[in-house]
Amino acid sequence: MTSLAPLLRRALLAFGVAALTGCSAGVDVDQPSRAAIADSTLPPAKAFGSSHPQPPIRANSDIARDFLDLHFNLEGGGTLPVFTRFEEPITLRLTGTAKPGFRQDLNRLLHRLRDEAGVDIAEVTGGPAHITVETVSRKAIRKALPKAACFVVPNVSSLAEFRRKRRSPDTDWSQLRSREQLAIFLPNDVSPQEARDCLHEELAQAIGPLNDLYRLPDSVFNDDNVHTVLTGFDMLILRATYAPELHTGLSRAEVAARLPALLARLNPAGQRIAPHPLQRTPRAWIDAIETALGPDTRLPQRQNAARTALRIARDNGWRDHRHAQALYVLGRLIQAENPNAAQEMFLAAMEILRTQPGTELHQARLRPRMAAKAIAEGAADRALAQLAPVPEIAARHENAALLATALMMQAEALDLAGQFDAAAAVRLDSLGWARYGFGPDWAVRAKLQEVAGLRPRTN
Repeated sequence: MTSLAPLLRRALLAFGVAALTGCSAGVDVDQPSRAAIADSTLPPAKAFGSSHPQPPIRANSDIARDFLDLHFNLEGGGTLPVFTRFEEPITLRLTGTAKPGFRQDLNRLLHRLRDEAGVDIAEVTGGPAHITVETVSRKAIRKALPKAACFVVPNVSSLAEFRRKRRSPDTDWSQLRSREQLAIFLPNDVSPQEARDCLHEELAQAIGPLNDLYRLPDSVFNDDNVHTVLTGFDMLILRATYAPELHTGLSRAEVAARLPALLARLNPAGQRIAPHPLQRTPRAWIDAIETALGPDTRLPQRQNAARTALRIARDNGWRDHRHAQALYVLGRLIQAENPNAAQEMFLAAMEILRTQPGTELHQARLRPRMAAKAIAEGAADRALAQLAPVPEIAARHENAALLATALMMQAEALDLAGQFDAAAAVRLDSLGWARYGFGPDWAVRAKLQEVAGLRPRTN
C-alpha cells in the first residue's frame, strides 16, 4: 500500500518549529544559544534495545471486528473478496544502499515478528525472495509515486519493475488473491527513525492487513502517526493472520466464523473485557483530518479542515482518541497565532485521553505542547511537571524524536530554574536520540535552536 503517513509525519515535524516558537516572547541574543553544542561534533545516534509492547486491552469481539476490517477493506474504500497471506516460510532480501544502523532495525523487527507474532520470516542474502526491501532516495520514490513517502507493491521485485508494471493488474491490490512476491520501497536519505517507521508500517502490510483504521488507538495500522513501531495489538493481529485456523482464499464470513475461538486461544485476557465498539470513522472526518495535516495545503485551509474534523467528532458524540486528535491538530495549527486558545485545545484533548486506556503515548505527545507555553512564560516548575512522564513513555514506545524533544525542553526548563549542571547533562543526553529521531547535524541543531527560542526575552 502507498504510505502517506510518514509524509504527513514530516510535515508535522516541520510545522512543529513554527508552532513551538510561536509561544515565545522572543529570543534574547545575549542569552546562551547552545553554540558550544551546535558547532561541535555531535555524538552518534543512539539506538533502542529490547522492545516491551503492551498487550491490547480491548475485548476480543472488538478485535475480531478490527481484524476483519483491516484484512478485507482497502484504504481507498474498496473491499477484498478473500483473505490472503504467505503460505510458506517468508524470505526477505535487502537491496539498495541503506544507511548505517538500518540493518540493525531490520534485524530487530524480523526477530520481533518471529518471537511475538510467530511469523516464519528470515532474511536471505542472494537469489529470489518473497519480499524485497529496496532502499532508494526520496526523489526516486516521489518520481514513482508523487505523494508517497514509502510504499509496498505486489508482484514486483524492484522499483524499475514497478515503473514498468505500474498500470498493470499485477500491481493492483484490489486484484490480489494470493501473496507470492512483494517489494517495499523505503527512503535512504531520511532520519533513521523515519526509515524505521516506514519499515515497520510497510513490512506489516506486506505480510498482513492492507487497511488502516483511524478508530484504532494502539496500532501502526492507523494514519494518525501516534504509534511508529509495531504494538502489542499489531503483533496479535499478525499472529492471528498466520494462525493455523486461517489460510489464503477464505471469505470474510469464513474468517469471521473462526475468529472467536482463534482469539480466545491467542488472547485469553480479551475474553474477560467488556466490548466497547467504536463507531466507524466517516469519510468526511478522514478527509478533513488529512487535509489539516496535508503539507501542500495553505494554513487557513488546514485550520478550517481541522475545525471541520472537530465538529464532526463532536456531532458524533465521540469521546475517544479521534476527538482528541482533532483537538490536537487544530491546537498545533493555531498555536503560533493564538497560544492561549491552542492551550485550551491541548487541555481538552488531555481530559478526553485520561479516560481512555492505552493512550499514554497520545498524552505524551501533548505534554511538550503544553510545556512550551510554560517555558515561554518562564514557569520552569510547571514545564518540568508537564514533561516529567514523557521521556520514559517515549523510550518505551521507541519514539526518539519525542524523547529528544522532551529532553531538550527539560534542559531549557532546568536552565530557567538555575540548575545549569543538570540542564547541561540532560541536553547532552538528548543529542544521541535527536540524531536518531531527526537525522543530520543541521536538523539536530535546528531543533536545539527551536527549543532554545522558547525561553522568554530577558532585559
